Amino acid sequence: MSPVSPLGFGYYGSYLAKQGNINDGYHYVKLALSLLDKVGSREYAGEVIFVCTRVKTYVEPLQAALEYHHEGYAAAMASGDSSQAVINLLALNSSSFFAGTNLQRMQEQCDNTIQLCEERHQLIFMVQAQQVQRSLSKLIGTGEEPKHSSEGQDILASNSSVLRSYQRK
Repeated sequence: MSPVSPLGFGYYGSYLAKQGNINDGYHYVKLALSLLDKVGSREYAGEVIFVCTRVKTYVEPLQAALEYHHEGYAAAMASGDSSQAVINLLALNSSSFFAGTNLQRMQEQCDNTIQLCEERHQLIFMVQAQQVQRSLSKLIGTGEEPKHSSEGQDILASNSSVLRSYQRK
């Protein structure tokens, strides 16, 4: 087995699930996760966990996915893959809405995600996290607008597809 075998099995399981074969997809993602420790490399663990968790949510309770995304974040940070760490946090934030997580706790999670995005210069992901944070603020009733970095605003202002979608309103 190669160190990337878990990644291949995870993506194959995801493909099967997207084709409607959830049971076989679930089988392959479980195989991918079990191989993570056996291949001797955790370099891709954050990505494997993220991909596999998306499939597992079709079979297991959504609340379990929250813990998996925590594990994916930790694995990605341990291997130095800040992009996958942020992707796991974004998935955690969005899944938390549907899992019924306490809104104040979610707001803290979003703050941490945004802070990591700022530190690692993951501006596109930061803008996504800010949108979740904005929704949380409205649901909680604080009415606070999320803090926008000037770099994030520049991305929004210079992206023509974003501008077109805003102009249609």
